[in-house]
Amino acid sequence: MASAVRVADLPTNSDEKEDAGQNALISRAAVIGAGSMGSGIAAHLANAGVPVLLLDIVPDGASDRDTLAKAAVERQIKAGGFMHPERAALIEVGNVEDDLGRIVEADWIIEAVFEDLEIKKALYRRVDEARRAGSIVSSNTSTIPLGQLIEGASPRFKGDFVITHFFNPPRHMQLLELVASPATRRDVLERITAIGDRVLGKSTVLCRDTPGFIANRVGNYWMSVAALEAMRLGLTVEEADAVMSTPFGIPRTGVFGLFDYVGINLVPLVWGSFMRTLAPEDAHRDHDITADPFFADMLRRGLVGRFGPGGFYRRKAQDGGRVDEAIDLRTGEYRPRRKPELESLSASDLRSLCAADDRGGRYAWSVFSHLIGYVAAIAPEIGDDVAAIDLTMRLGYNWSEGPFQLADRVGPAWIIDRLQAEQRQVPPLLRRAAELGGFYPEEESVLGTDGVLRRAEHPEGVLALASVKKSGGRVDGNESASLWNLGDGVAGLEIHTKMNACDMAVVEQVEQALNRVSADFQALVIGSDNKRAFSAGAKLDVFIALVKAGDWAGLESFVARGQAAWLGLKYAQFPVVAAAGGLALGGGCELMMHADEVVAHAELYAGLPERKVGIIPGWGGVTQVLLRAQERSADAPTAAVKAFDLIAGGEVTSSALSAVDAGFLRASDRIVMNRDRLLAVAKARAIELAVDYAAPNRAEIAVDGAAATRRLEERIAGQVAAGGFTETDAGVARELARVVAGGVANPAVLSELDLMRLELSSMLELARRPTTLERLEHMRATNKPLLN
Repeated sequence: MASAVRVADLPTNSDEKEDAGQNALISRAAVIGAGSMGSGIAAHLANAGVPVLLLDIVPDGASDRDTLAKAAVERQIKAGGFMHPERAALIEVGNVEDDLGRIVEADWIIEAVFEDLEIKKALYRRVDEARRAGSIVSSNTSTIPLGQLIEGASPRFKGDFVITHFFNPPRHMQLLELVASPATRRDVLERITAIGDRVLGKSTVLCRDTPGFIANRVGNYWMSVAALEAMRLGLTVEEADAVMSTPFGIPRTGVFGLFDYVGINLVPLVWGSFMRTLAPEDAHRDHDITADPFFADMLRRGLVGRFGPGGFYRRKAQDGGRVDEAIDLRTGEYRPRRKPELESLSASDLRSLCAADDRGGRYAWSVFSHLIGYVAAIAPEIGDDVAAIDLTMRLGYNWSEGPFQLADRVGPAWIIDRLQAEQRQVPPLLRRAAELGGFYPEEESVLGTDGVLRRAEHPEGVLALASVKKSGGRVDGNESASLWNLGDGVAGLEIHTKMNACDMAVVEQVEQALNRVSADFQALVIGSDNKRAFSAGAKLDVFIALVKAGDWAGLESFVARGQAAWLGLKYAQFPVVAAAGGLALGGGCELMMHADEVVAHAELYAGLPERKVGIIPGWGGVTQVLLRAQERSADAPTAAVKAFDLIAGGEVTSSALSAVDAGFLRASDRIVMNRDRLLAVAKARAIELAVDYAAPNRAEIAVDGAAATRRLEERIAGQVAAGGFTETDAGVARELARVVAGGVANPAVLSELDLMRLELSSMLELARRPTTLERLEHMRATNKPLLN
C-alpha cells in the first residue's frame, strides 16, 4: 500500500522565490510532447494567458523540423482547444533536438510524451540539464507510477517533480490529479496546486502514487465490471446503457457508449497497464477486459468505436450509408438499434432499481455492489477521504454523484445486509459508514478512508450558495428565484428554475430585490451554483402559452415588466454585479448586460438567438447592444449595422473572450478561470464598487434612421439572396432593423426607454405571426431552430 503524501509532510526550500511576470505564479511554461494531450495542455495554458513553448521530435526526413508541434496547434484550433483564436499566438513551437535549451525560460515544464518509461526517463535526464534551478517538472502520465519515473534521478530533480494528470480535453475537464513523492518539496506542490486552481481553473486533487491514481482506478474498474456483467447476465448494449446511465446519475452514453467514445483500441494500453501493475490480489483482475474474447474479436475486426467503422454502436454502414445499429453481444453482428424495455427502468430510486427482480435490476445490483465493494476496499490506498474520491468521479467521469454518495443514497446498512445474504465480503470502510449512518453522516462532515470522521474541507476564496443556504441566509424569494444574504452587506439574487430560465416569478423577484437591497444591503450579486447556465433566457412556455391564447395584453405586460426590472437594475442606487458562467442566452444575456459589471467564468456562452424563434430581444437587449456598439463606433449608422449583425446572426459566443469581441462583455469586465471562485470574486468586486457608489447617468442613443435603414435593407436583401435568411428570418430582421434605426427617418437622440418601447412593439408584432408560434413550439419540442 502506498503511503500518504500530504502538503505539510513535504520538504521545503525557504530560499525559493516566486518568479515575477504577467502572473505571480507562472510567467512561462513548456510542454514536451505535442500529441492530443500535450497540445491540449499547451492550448489551455495559452487560454490562461501563459506563454508556452511546445516541443516534439523531428520526424524522419521532415523538411520542417517543427512540423509536429505546428500541426498540433492547428489541430487544437480546429478542435476548439483555444478559447479565442488569438490565444494560439501565445504558443511557440519547436523540437527537442534544436530547442530543448529554451526550457530554461520556463517556470513549469510538462512532459506529455508516449507512455514508455525508458523514453520518459531519458528525456528527464536532458530536461534536468537544460532547465533552471527551481523550475517545476511534471508528467501527464496516467499509467506509470511516479516512483518509477524518478528512479535514478538527481535529488534536485526529485524535489521539483510531480505528476499532473489532466483529463481530456484539458480545456473543458475540470479535474487535475496531482501526485507527489516524499522527496517533492512542499512549496513545489503548493505552487502547482495554486497554478492548477487559480491560473488554469482546475479542481486539484492530491492522489497517492498508485496505479491509475483515483479517477481512472475507479472509473476503469467500473467500465470493466459494467461491460462484462452485461455480457454475463444477457443484457443488450442498449439495455445496459439505459441502466448504467440516468438511474445512476451517469451520462447518457452509459458504459458501452463510453467505450465507443474513448476508443476500444485503448483497452490493451490503458487496461493492460492496470493488469501489469495492480497487485495480484486486486479485484479488478476478476473483470479483466483485456482477456475477454469479445473485446479481442472487436479489436481484431477494427471495431474501435466512434473513430473507426463502428464499435458497440454503429452509425455508418460499410457502404457509407447512415444506419443506427448496435452490436449483438452474443453473435458480434450488428442489428438495428432497439429501445430497451425493462420493467426495472421505471424504478423510483436507485435502491428500488437494485432490488428489482428482472435482468435490469440484477445487472444494476451486480455492478453497483462490485463498485462500492471495490472502492470501499481500495479507498485507504488511493485517497485521504471519500469526498476526494467522489469528486474525481464527478469531475473526471461527469457523474452526478460519486460512488460513496450513491452508497449513501442506497443505504450502507441495506447494502451490507444484501452482501451478507449473498455471503460476500464487506469492506471495513463500508461497515464503518453503516455504524455512523453514512459516508457523509453529518452536515459538513465526511468519512476519512482511515475510518475517522472529519470536517469537510473547503478551499479559501470559494463562495457557494449551497453553504449560504445551509446557514439559513434567505432574505426573500418565490418558486423561481431567491434573495440571499451573502454577508458583508452583499445580497445575492439566485434564479433556480430549470436552466435558470426567466418567468414572471423571476421578474417579480427582481422587482422585490430592487426595494429590499436598497433598504438592507450595499450591493447585489446575480448568480448561482448552476454551472450549466447563468440563465438560458425567458421561458419558452410562457411565450407559447400567451401566444396560443392570444393574450396580447398578458404578453405586453410580461415583456414590459421585464424591461422595467432589468433597467431598474442598471440604474439602481447600489452596484449590481453579474456572476455569469455557462449559458447566458436571450433574456439571461440581457439581464447580464444590465449589471454595472460582469465577473464571467472563462466558459461563458452568451448570445441573443431570438431570431431563431421568430422574435427579437425584448428586455432591453437591442438597446444595450446598440449602446455598446456606439461605445466602439461614434458613427450612428455603423453602430446600428454592428448591433444588427450581432443580433440577427443569433450566434452564441464560444467563451468569455469571444463575448468581449461580440460586445456582450466589456473589456473592463473580469474573467475568472475557476468556476468555483466565480461568486466569491463577484462579491469582492461588488464590495469594491459599493464604496462611494453613484448610479450611472441615463444613457442617450444617437440614431440616423434613414442612413441606417438603407444599409440594413441591403444586408437583409443580401442574406435572402445568399440563402442565409428565409422569408420568416427576413421578416424578423426588418423589425430588428426598425428598432436599431430608432424608428425615425431623421437623425435624433433617443433615450433607452424610447428604444425599449420600439422593442416591445416589434415583439408584439412578431408574436402575432403564425410562423413565430411554429418556431417557438418547434424549439421547445426539439431544441433546434425551425427554418420556416
